[in-house]
Amino acid sequence: MQKVIVTGGTGYIGSHTAVALQNARYQVIILDNLSNSDTDSLDGIQRITGTKPEFIKLDCTNKDDMRCAFEKHRDAVGVIHFAALKAVGESVEKPLLYYRNNLGALINVLDMMQEFKIPCLVFSSSATVYGVPEQLPVTEDTPLQPATSPYGQTKVIGENIITDTVRANPQIQATLLRYFNPIGAHPSAEIGEKPNGVPNNLMPYICQAAAGIREYLNVFGNDYDTPDGFCIRDYIDINDLANAHVAALKHMQSGKHGINVFNLGTGRGQSVMELIQAFEGATGVKVPYKLSPRRTGDVPAIYANADRAEKILKWRANVPLNETLASAWRWQQKILKLK
Repeated sequence: MQKVIVTGGTGYIGSHTAVALQNARYQVIILDNLSNSDTDSLDGIQRITGTKPEFIKLDCTNKDDMRCAFEKHRDAVGVIHFAALKAVGESVEKPLLYYRNNLGALINVLDMMQEFKIPCLVFSSSATVYGVPEQLPVTEDTPLQPATSPYGQTKVIGENIITDTVRANPQIQATLLRYFNPIGAHPSAEIGEKPNGVPNNLMPYICQAAAGIREYLNVFGNDYDTPDGFCIRDYIDINDLANAHVAALKHMQSGKHGINVFNLGTGRGQSVMELIQAFEGATGVKVPYKLSPRRTGDVPAIYANADRAEKILKWRANVPLNETLASAWRWQQKILKLK
């Protein structure tokens, strides 16, 4: 069984990708410092797949610990790198924390891949690299604009670091996956998004407001230049997103491809208010909300053209939005029962 190292694998996207990898018959090794996750996701992965991934607790910015982990698993065929801080607002307040953590961890991963001759990297990038795009939908050839937050900058710089490293080291190939807005949970409700403290992402905040954990949902800005005045995003089911990582890894294993870039989205943009209304329709639960001023770093509208991923990776987003929203609500209800 081929081995894959997954950094940040106990987190939201990482845990769902671990499920997809194990379902595809890969052996998963998870590295995580549990700064915004916990080991409950490992048990959830085991209940879904029948196998508990090996877990090593470490911080990817600690090079000595990384070397020990990679030496133990030097036969890995690839690395999927999720480990990063990801809150846009926090990155504006604490830019040095984000640069030090996100870029330091990535550089250590690349160093270890070179040292132990691990050939394939899948990088968790972001639609934030497009900044405020001049045209929609964005393709992979859309010019990158200045990022609107330090978090976004770490993705832009991270992509550049990887590109330069692959050019200098032909034995390494990399796939940069530019995510749009992943939402939802595994249909089994065994794993899902479980942020520590106040959520930074919209979907868990909607669920917590609907469940009465939060008094209301803050909706940031209703005066954008969009049809209804609210921000527009491309919301993609987390399980569709996870499957794209497996497709990217298999594509790299099929031959020497150097570096590839793919958008991961549905190709449809929906406003924050449309998402709230769709959630209410899918679950029958009302979401209390309050209009608040715009949030620093938010882009008015962005959604994907994902044709390249469909053509090359044979991947596309398939899960209907109402199923995704229902899965998020089932997961929220399960969290409440466990407390």
